[in-house]
Amino acid sequence: MRRIDAIGITLGVFLAGGLAYVGLQLVGLDVQDAGIWSQALLVVGLIGWLATYLFRAGSKKMTYHQQREEYEKAFIEKRLDELSPEELAKLQAEIELGDR
Repeated sequence: MRRIDAIGITLGVFLAGGLAYVGLQLVGLDVQDAGIWSQALLVVGLIGWLATYLFRAGSKKMTYHQQREEYEKAFIEKRLDELSPEELAKLQAEIELGDR
């Protein structure tokens, strides 16, 4: 994530809280109740975001993990492509011996 993205998200959350506050006042809540409920909505949103983040981190579905897996696959494929036919046959024989 770029710095400008983080700034944009922060401003968006700030504006969402302000809009929720004003919206709740327009619905008929007094200033104090509108402030409490807008804060409650923001906290619930934060907890929801945190839950999705922890789920993605726990299930390794984050961009970093996916990029690392793709890199490792590409690295292994490149190394296998560089092997001579004799080296490849030797490696296959070693793998077959290990499976027994």
